[in-house]
Amino acid sequence: MKVAGKHYDTIWVKENDNSVVQVIDQSFLPFEFKIKSLSSFEDVYTAIKDMHIRGAPLIGAAAAFGIYLALVKYNQKIPLDEYLLSAAEKLKSARPTAINLVYAVDKQLEVIKKYDSPDEKRTAAFKNALEILETEKENCRKIGVHGLPLIENISRQKNGDPVNILTHCNAGWLACIDYGTATAPIYMAHDRGIDVHVWVDETRPRNQGAKLTAWELEQHGVPFTIITDNAAGHVMQRGLVDLVIVGSDRTTITGDVANKIGTYLKALSAKDNSIPFYVALPSSSIDWNMENGINEIPIEQRDPDEITYIQGMIAGKIENVMITGEKFPVRNFGFDVTPAKFVSGLITERGICKAKKSSIFSLFPEKFKNSVK
Repeated sequence: MKVAGKHYDTIWVKENDNSVVQVIDQSFLPFEFKIKSLSSFEDVYTAIKDMHIRGAPLIGAAAAFGIYLALVKYNQKIPLDEYLLSAAEKLKSARPTAINLVYAVDKQLEVIKKYDSPDEKRTAAFKNALEILETEKENCRKIGVHGLPLIENISRQKNGDPVNILTHCNAGWLACIDYGTATAPIYMAHDRGIDVHVWVDETRPRNQGAKLTAWELEQHGVPFTIITDNAAGHVMQRGLVDLVIVGSDRTTITGDVANKIGTYLKALSAKDNSIPFYVALPSSSIDWNMENGINEIPIEQRDPDEITYIQGMIAGKIENVMITGEKFPVRNFGFDVTPAKFVSGLITERGICKAKKSSIFSLFPEKFKNSVK
């Protein structure tokens, strides 16, 4: 995607310096566009945990580079295997809900265990991190290809009138290196001349919709309107939404979907108003060993300050303002789980399937052997 006319991924290796990984720092958007440099696995951990970078595919790729940077910084004071295991567990702990993080770290460990020397491991880790990055990008592009017909069909049914799509949180290119998951079909439809309009949920408490999705759409020239989270049901009820597309941080093999808190309520509203509710995700966001999302998916609980304070621009400076009583009790749930029965379909890199085990495995038969039966 482009920022002020220049193409960017959201993570890349610094030019002429393979010991530094650079990312777009999402914590400053939409007010400032800043690039952050990461030179150790601790830097990657902090960037993920403090949400300088976020989005399941992106933090997976970042964690893969985190293992590589751990090898760059290895100083032989402790045994290599012990050092790598410690780095891997710390990276995995940064955001517990998104399965991409675990997937990418484990894939790195699996690749580098084939080599003996630190130099060989470092070379292999670098190559594999780049492969994970490119795979996630390509999978998001394919999600766009497979999701596009959904929008095309609605456009035909409406005789070219605007297709109104509601999305929640940010499942765009900022979260996914390029293209996005939920946004990939939207960008492709827009680029083909289809008249689309996006209802952007603000997505409290961190406002990733209002800050990030809206900024992305503006950069790409896609028409959008920001609404409060609680207005989503209203616009659906009034016939102002044709399609809901969201992303996923972890989806079970039975089709239960964990996504940003508030997604479940959007699914309920969509069901009540007979509006298709689709989840766009790469296969790296599917937990092949989990069946019951409500009981099994770990739900991250974040800092209460995200609720008690709100961030904004005041007199040219980014400031945090308290909006609750100073000692009010708070619980900040980061995600919720939408049961499969409310999901119209899963848009993956291999096509669209129903949110049920048999349909998911029909697209990914090679995963069946080692999964939960």
